[in-house]
Amino acid sequence: MGNNSSRVTAQDKAILDLKLQRDKLHQYQRRITVLTDRETAIAKQMLAQGNKKKALLALRQKKYQESLLFKTDAQLEQLEQLMRNVEFAQIQKDIVFGLQQGTAVLKQIHAEMGGIENVEKLMGETADAIAYQNEISEMLGGRISNQDEDEVEDELAALELEVNRPVTMPNVPKGDIEPAIRDSEPAKGLERQAKRREEEAMLAA
Repeated sequence: MGNNSSRVTAQDKAILDLKLQRDKLHQYQRRITVLTDRETAIAKQMLAQGNKKKALLALRQKKYQESLLFKTDAQLEQLEQLMRNVEFAQIQKDIVFGLQQGTAVLKQIHAEMGGIENVEKLMGETADAIAYQNEISEMLGGRISNQDEDEVEDELAALELEVNRPVTMPNVPKGDIEPAIRDSEPAKGLERQAKRREEEAMLAA
């Protein structure tokens, strides 16, 4: 008779699929940090050049990518908790459906993430770059929540303050400093000589 304890169950497979999805998601999170950092830098650069429209587009894409990863991570964590706390047979259909959704979202993230070369197109002026910017703008139109839009506007305002903050220079003493330094040296020399003579007189007394 075979050993049933070595048989892979549907629950074992679901747990493995869940682990693989979370590992893949964390890989994307590490990769996307490079892209979102660059998108923030591009937003600052565009604001410095007075191009608020492109700065806003860069921040909207950044917010969309971050929120997509966050929501997917939260969904997978919820599935993991369900499998720990509820009898698997009761939730098997929900788990399978959730994992299918997770797989679809991960494919979407991978397809839309692109690379650093696509991020650079956000500030380009070529026909190809402008077409890409229009495509991203249309895609984001129906995928960012009102709350995310508000957060993007807040971040844009904060970056505007940072970019436009006046640079304060340290106060520089007025007048020519060098003559004052030169004039002070003889005076210091006379003081030292007088002090030395005073000490010699005290020793001789």
